[in-house]
Amino acid sequence: MSLSAAAEEDSAPEIHLPADIDWQMLDKSKFFFLGAALFSGVSATLYPVVVLKTRQQVSQTQLSSIKTAFAILRHEGIRGLYRGFGTSLMGTIPARALYMTALEVTKSSVGTATVRLGFPEPTASAIANAAAGLSAAMAAQLVWTPIDVVSQRLMVQGSIGNPNTPCKYRGGIDAFRKILNTDGLRGLYRGFGMSILTYAPSNAVWWASYSVAQRLVWGGLGCYLCKRDDECKETSNNSGGGGSFRPDSKTVVAVQGVSAAMAGGVSALITMPLDTIKTRLQVLDGEENGRRPPTVGQTFKNLVKEGGWAACYRGLGPRWASMSMSATTMITTYEFLKRLSAKNQENLPS
Repeated sequence: MSLSAAAEEDSAPEIHLPADIDWQMLDKSKFFFLGAALFSGVSATLYPVVVLKTRQQVSQTQLSSIKTAFAILRHEGIRGLYRGFGTSLMGTIPARALYMTALEVTKSSVGTATVRLGFPEPTASAIANAAAGLSAAMAAQLVWTPIDVVSQRLMVQGSIGNPNTPCKYRGGIDAFRKILNTDGLRGLYRGFGMSILTYAPSNAVWWASYSVAQRLVWGGLGCYLCKRDDECKETSNNSGGGGSFRPDSKTVVAVQGVSAAMAGGVSALITMPLDTIKTRLQVLDGEENGRRPPTVGQTFKNLVKEGGWAACYRGLGPRWASMSMSATTMITTYEFLKRLSAKNQENLPS
């Protein structure tokens, strides 16, 4: 589906945007190979923020992000901000591949179906993006949940209760083996239900919000430019309707980034309590000395008992920053990746 849109009012300008590159137009091998390289770089850049968020969520005391970062650097050095990164990176590649495949296939098929059913293009785009985000998140969690459990266990080593606590795991493989031996496959999928409950609606909301935010930003930008541009005013007067403008590639990327950050911030705020409960379920040991793993209800009660309702929002700052930055870099990288992976570069729609 095309991102091209016209404002609803006659006096507003028409916005000509580059058309979408759908699943059929992509060179799949190039898409997955370049995607693995590009998103690995993005993950490496944002990983320290994820570590900060996770440390704050499992901590029984409230510490600011800055104090947590300095504590990690003081006791563990820069390596502390990259604990579990190797494991996370190895899981990111197949998880991203599943995510991108489900996203593009669903968006293309649902988008076509909704247009055929007679939905307006903006509504069809929002529905397709929401359905694509939902299916992509569910597919990716099949791979990502075990990796998430292992990498988060490595992230918080030495931080629960006492920063000088000796490490239980020597690395990702050792953690994987010990969790599997202790808890079985269930241990690697601890928090899977909460992960689906957190990420599936969050992705659906994010992609739908992103679609809507883009149109709002473009509409506002178009009206602003048309008011300030004499040539656009003249075009509007001569035609008896709205003028038009065709943004350059830098403007397109900027609007995509702003729209992604807006959608990411809203999703972070809405799903924060669910993410905190999920992280606690995945990280804190349950079956030790005959004790059963904590339930969702018990975890929630313990959180509220520790710090009230505010405890459910521990790590909100890093998560907000992480999701906003990740969303911005992800969507701009993703759109760039799709253009690089198009089969016929010379025939790209503009």
